[in-house]
Parts: sequence; C-alpha cells; structure tokens
Amino acid sequence: MSTPGTPDTPGTPAPAAPEASPPLKRALGPKLLILFVIGDILGTGIYATTGDVAGKVGGALWLPFAIGFVVALLTAASYVELVGKYPKAAGAALYTQKAFRIPFLTFIVAFMVMCSGLSSASAAARAFSGDYLGEFTDAVPPTLIAILFILALAAINLRGVSESVKANVVLTLVEVSGLAVILAIGAYAVFSGDGEPSRLTQIETGGTGYALITGVLGATALGFFAFVGFEDSVNMAEETKDPARNFPRAIFIGVAVTGTIYILVALVSSLLVDSRTLSDSSGPLLEVVKAGVDFPPKLFALIALFAVTNSALINLMMASRLCYGMANERILPPTMGKVLAGRRTPWVGIVFVSLLAIGLVSTGEIEGLGDTTSFLLLCVFGVVNIAVLVLRKDRVDHRHFRTPTALPVLGAITSLVLASPLADRGADVYVRAGILLLIGIGLWAVNKAVMAAREKSDRAAD
Repeated sequence: MSTPGTPDTPGTPAPAAPEASPPLKRALGPKLLILFVIGDILGTGIYATTGDVAGKVGGALWLPFAIGFVVALLTAASYVELVGKYPKAAGAALYTQKAFRIPFLTFIVAFMVMCSGLSSASAAARAFSGDYLGEFTDAVPPTLIAILFILALAAINLRGVSESVKANVVLTLVEVSGLAVILAIGAYAVFSGDGEPSRLTQIETGGTGYALITGVLGATALGFFAFVGFEDSVNMAEETKDPARNFPRAIFIGVAVTGTIYILVALVSSLLVDSRTLSDSSGPLLEVVKAGVDFPPKLFALIALFAVTNSALINLMMASRLCYGMANERILPPTMGKVLAGRRTPWVGIVFVSLLAIGLVSTGEIEGLGDTTSFLLLCVFGVVNIAVLVLRKDRVDHRHFRTPTALPVLGAITSLVLASPLADRGADVYVRAGILLLIGIGLWAVNKAVMAAREKSDRAAD
C-alpha cells in the first residue's frame, strides 16, 4: 500500500524500516475459521438489540433482519474476492489504498473500521453489565463491571491467537445453545398453538409512505449491527492456513448460518412477546424465555452473558490486528506493529484498543453504540464494494474467488442507502461518529508530522 514516505512513492525518501518482528502464527484451519466467523457474527446484536429493532418496526421484527441478511451477503461476496486476492491483515484499509491510492481516505476507512470494532465491544460490555447480569446481581456499578470486563478480555487476547480463538469456539457453542433454546421454545409454541401469529405482519413505524420506508430502513440499519463481524475475519488472513481457499467457504457459511438463525429468532420473539415489551427490555430474549416454556431464566441469562463476552473478545482481537496491519503499512507509527516475542501477539495494538474501549464504555447506551457501529461499517462497506470493481484491472498470480459484478454494485447501493439519513436514526449516532472521525483526523496529522520529522532527520544524517 502506498502512503506518504513509503518506498513506492516517487521522489520521496524511504523512511527507516521498522524493527523486524516475528511473523504472525498461521493457526487457523478451515473448520476453526468457520466457527470463528460464526462466533464473530453471533452475539451482542441478536441478544441485546432485538428489542430496540422491535421498537422501531413493530411486530414484523423479522423483516429488518431479512433485509440485513441480504445486504450482508452482498458485501460478504466482495470481501471474499478481496481477501483471496490480497491475503493481508489490513483488510478494508488495504483494499481502499490499492483501489484509490489516496492515503487520507485509506486512513479514514481503517480508523472507521477500528472504531466500529471498539464501539461494538463497548456495546457488548454495556450489555454484559445490563439486564442479563441483573438476573444475578445489581450491587456493582455497571460502568465498573464494563471496565473490568474489557481488562479481562485484553488479558486473554495477549495470551495468543490460539488461546483467543479456542475461547471463541467455546463461547460460540454456548451462545448457539442459547439461540437453540429460543428456537426450541418457538417450535413448542407453534405446535401447542401458543403465541400471536398476527403480530408477524404488523409494521408499526408511526406513519405511512415516506415514514414507513424510513422506519423500516432505520430498523434495518440497527438490526444490521447483528450481522457485523464477518468483515473482521479478513484481518486474520495472515494467521489462516491457505486463506484464498478457506475464506470463501468460511464467510459464506458463517453469514448464511447466522442470517437464518436471526430470522428464526426474530419470528419466535414476535410470536411470543409483543413489540412494546421487547423494546422496553435490554435483555429481550430473556422476555421470550419467560413467555415460553419453563426454562430457568438465570441459566439463559448466563448463556447471554457468555454470548456478549464472545462478541467483545472478537472485536477487541480484530481491532488490535487492524492496528498491527496499519503499522506494517506505515499508516500508524511502527511501534503499533510490535509483536510480543514469546506469545507472538501484537501487544501494543492490544493495549491501545483496550484503553480506547475503556473510554467508550462510558458513552451512550447499547442502542446508540450499536447503531454507531452499523453506521461506520455501512460507510466502509460502500467503499469496499466500489473498490472490488476498481480493482478488477489488477491481476494477481494466484487463483481466487471472483464475485459476479452485479453483487458489489447492489452491495454499494444498499450499504450507502442504509448509511444515509433515509435510515431513521438518532442524532447522537452522527455526533459520536463525527467526534471519532475528528480524533482520526488528528491522529493522521500527528502521524504525518512524525514521519516528516523522521525523514528530515534521515536526510540530515546522510
């Protein structure tokens, strides 16, 4: 990737190479990668924001998740082509730079991806300290719980990718069991004649025509938070065995499995619980359990706590790998790419993103943080879908997946529509995203100044 001061920038002296670090360990095989993608997508979104989506759209809760499923598949196809073509850890930042060669745009995209991961992890930390934990105790301040939660996950991340991914597999199996409980409750209700099927067709957005459209789009944009995660997996490309072969199956299977589960869970939730009750709860699936068969609420709450823990762990892991990739591409200072010699984990990146996450847990509620995550990533997805088309002229010397041209075109359109003001979302989302971007611009300016000072020092030394 070409950035100011790198050797491939004509007429610009190359900076001193960063201190060599050991390569990342290729620990992920195909089966582990599929579980990783599924675990990356499942979690906070479906466990915590189902009620907020119901509050926006009413009983037809399944509709935003179905639309979000389609949008996720479109963009997943673009990511599959790009990660097979360029199996590097920097993800969307790498694709943006190769396609547009605008270093500032590259940095903003990379920073938005990192911030989306941190806002998602913060939403998960808030969900952990909310109603699900309230089934056991409310004696400890939620903010303190969220901070301790982030610190514990940082320690797991520092241990190594193998330990982190194995923890992810265990937590994925636990969270899938929780959603299986919801689906079993739904099946029992259907065969027993319980529930209210008429709610499944009720769209309550507060109006008709334009208000109806913006209401559904707003619910879809928030519901899309449940699908984010598949894009993070591409940052594990340098830690995956044969990424060009293994990523297509892993991402498509991961999105298909989770999308199907989400739609079914949404149908069950609306069938058994009215939208007002769901929207009033920060633990909406717990309301479904209480309305269904005699399943212990505390046991389900414990499963939900494991589920949001998994979401936060994966998002913090991905943000740290993004820092590592950007440092190697000279978008961030080389220090951010330092690897812990014994564990071979990017320890500086892990510490950095964990500190930012601790700062974010004190801002906003689950809905606001989740919608911020969706907004940031939808903007990035629009850029990535366009980048696929631009990069068709760039040939590589190995085989890789190629998506039909219509899919990235539709992916770009749908992503940008959901990121636009047409999707009814709170002003706090735009304010939070704007502040994060200003922080990013400030970091960009600081990094440029550091690189310029280093080049000046190198010239003086010569």
